[in-house]
Amino acid sequence: MRTLLSVAAAVALSCSTVPDTAMDTRPNILLIAVDDLRPELASFGASYIRSPNIDSLASTGRIFRNHYVQAPTCGASRYTLLTGRYGGASNGALFGRAAKLKDDLGSVPPSMPAWFRQHGYTTVSVGKVSHHPGGLGGEDWDDPLQQEMPNSWDRHLLPAGPWQHPRGWMHGLANGEIRVDAADMDVFQAKEGPDSIYPDGVSIDEALRQLDQLTSDSDKPFFLAVGILRPHLPFGAPSAYLEPYSDTELPPTPHPAKPEGRSTWHASGEFMKYNRWNRDPNTDADFALEVRKHYAACVTYADAQVGRLMERLERTAAENTIVILWGDHGWHLGEHAIWGKHALFEESLRSPLIISHGNIQNPGAPTDAMVETLDVFPTLCDLAGLPTPDFVHGVSLRPLLDNPASGGHPAIAYRREAQTIRTETHRLILHEDGYAELYDHTSDAKETKNIAAANASLVEQLTKQLQDRLDLLEL
Repeated sequence: MRTLLSVAAAVALSCSTVPDTAMDTRPNILLIAVDDLRPELASFGASYIRSPNIDSLASTGRIFRNHYVQAPTCGASRYTLLTGRYGGASNGALFGRAAKLKDDLGSVPPSMPAWFRQHGYTTVSVGKVSHHPGGLGGEDWDDPLQQEMPNSWDRHLLPAGPWQHPRGWMHGLANGEIRVDAADMDVFQAKEGPDSIYPDGVSIDEALRQLDQLTSDSDKPFFLAVGILRPHLPFGAPSAYLEPYSDTELPPTPHPAKPEGRSTWHASGEFMKYNRWNRDPNTDADFALEVRKHYAACVTYADAQVGRLMERLERTAAENTIVILWGDHGWHLGEHAIWGKHALFEESLRSPLIISHGNIQNPGAPTDAMVETLDVFPTLCDLAGLPTPDFVHGVSLRPLLDNPASGGHPAIAYRREAQTIRTETHRLILHEDGYAELYDHTSDAKETKNIAAANASLVEQLTKQLQDRLDLLEL
């Protein structure tokens, strides 16, 4: 932990606030957050996935092939992205932070958008950026008196369209269908029509309007965060995005069996509560393939929304804009017999990260260095010439942007009842009662064979590394 914090302190000392007179030269920031996106993209090695727009972005930036999130659930993962800190493990983590802010403003560090706002940026959010699309609480997530991220955004927007309100938009299917009882909503769907018949089509329209407005104001740089909902459940996208996969051969699912013994496995409760036509993908191979193809269609639909954003940016402010594409966590498509994300396995915690800016060295070259979501906040400060605050828990990835062969660092993550540390060679999962899962990533078994009992010294070593970081947690 001391090494990590000392690096962050060095970065902070190396940055200085750009004078107001030079503010118009500071880079804009476009942050694209994609929900439930596995690193299953052509630019990450999955040639069977159609992701041309994300791949084009990747060709101009740095591909982080070993990026890990801090929690396998939306709210907690986004907490870390938006604060640069370890935090709560639940989807209500940001609302918990907001409650602390209300009680004592001085006790809670500013969020990432608040930090940029304090340093002269116009900050705008569209879509699902924090856990609640639009950032409000209440029964339908539209109560302006219940803010998820106070003092952070100049505008925090979610046009619900025919889905009536942000809660309806969040789990919406085609043409305004809202989830009331998940058992009555199909787990996947593909209807004919334009992008706008599904929720992202409407929110990206608003994001484009905001981008036009922000680029017309040349006196201030902008921080625009756009949250793309798909491929979040239910897997719904226009049928045009499913058609290319009709004859596509997908690779076999690796280690599809439920692990033996105690583990971080879960029963895929979110997925299983939807209407599945009495079919189970763990026992029905044809159905499993259908699910995977609908997920792929949603990825391609999300990719199209990225393309719309990048096409507009190219016409307006691309030369002076840092672009980050970030997946809020991974998603199991049958690995370990899980159809979901709430485990501490590799498939839940590894997600895509791409950073692109005009001066990147060797654009398009990937790095295999291990990095965390924690690192995004200090990296953006470094690239934008802002001081890096001393309260962030990550480090700048600037060295990896300059040289993809530079080193990374171990990654930790957590649920309420367990924490994990991932090194280049192993993953340790430590449960609250001391039970340990240890997996060797240099072996073909990966995370299917718990070797903790035979490797007590390594468990002890990794436990110490993990616990050195746990004092930063706000669980």
